[in-house]
Amino acid sequence: MSAPARVLVVDDSPTMRGLITAVLSSDPEVNVIGQAGDALEAREAIKRLNPDVVTLDIEMPNMNGLDFLEKIMTLRPMPVIMVSTMTHRGAEASLAALEIGAFDCVGKPAPGEPRPFGDLAEKVKAAARTQRQFSQPVAAPAPPPSVADFRVGRKIVAIGSSTGGVEALIAVLQKFPANCPPTVITQHMPPTFTKSFAERLNRLCAPVVQEATDGARLEIGKIYLAPGGERHLQVSNASAPCCRLVDRAPVNGHRPSVDVLFDSVAELAGRNAVGVILTGMGRDGAAGLLKMRHAGARTLGQNEKTCVVYGMPRVAHELGAVEQQLPLSAIGEEILKMTAARKEGTE
Repeated sequence: MSAPARVLVVDDSPTMRGLITAVLSSDPEVNVIGQAGDALEAREAIKRLNPDVVTLDIEMPNMNGLDFLEKIMTLRPMPVIMVSTMTHRGAEASLAALEIGAFDCVGKPAPGEPRPFGDLAEKVKAAARTQRQFSQPVAAPAPPPSVADFRVGRKIVAIGSSTGGVEALIAVLQKFPANCPPTVITQHMPPTFTKSFAERLNRLCAPVVQEATDGARLEIGKIYLAPGGERHLQVSNASAPCCRLVDRAPVNGHRPSVDVLFDSVAELAGRNAVGVILTGMGRDGAAGLLKMRHAGARTLGQNEKTCVVYGMPRVAHELGAVEQQLPLSAIGEEILKMTAARKEGTE
């Protein structure tokens, strides 16, 4: 058995520090080795204790969590899990933290919530295990091809991601031109985060990115992000493909689930689809990607070296669902090659 993950808990609220510590300490594979009430205390604790993982509040006195995170990633890169309020402002800050290099984010619980902090212990353990090189700088994205340089075919693109998916999706979608193929995405996220994430992607990318709504037609030049919360995203209607938000129990512990999306794309589009599975914990999406491949779709998986967590892509690869494993930097361009129209007509 490997040694427990050693965690430093940073939050300006003693009550919240105690709650996080209690939740993490209930897992025998996690050891809370210290607490800090602000960035100055945290800096000294990191030097003294050398934790495997830090949980970090965003709103703190003296120095906010985002500024402190930037210093950590510059001076002493290590896995950091942000703890945020589940508000629009909290979502924006959490997304900024993920772009800076945070491993993941969790929401602060509402009063009376039955499972405060959800799977925080699992995320801490995954963060402690990761081999990701936090000190590697993120390369600036190359400009996407112009509309004139890309002739879109008839294929639908479906993408699934989880932990590490914010950075991964930005890297992939910034390669897309304004006339990209219709693209549907399920990213595991808290309910209040997906609207903010869609807005952020829309600002960063050439195509239109929006949170999916029930009945929205799949159109060239548009990307649809599954809303977090109570429903799954599917596609339906072969004659005029559109988004469907469906009430179903969680699948693989998730709602929305990547498997639910991939299953529907396999049934609707078959060979006229491309499926992509990116970084993430667990196995959600692996079986659905296999179904897509069996239906004739092209399939891609992110390789281990560039994943924050090589979980979902690993299971998909082991099942035989992945046609090609590629580094993150190559996936966007490969999707465009697979979806471009042939010179004689379209695919």
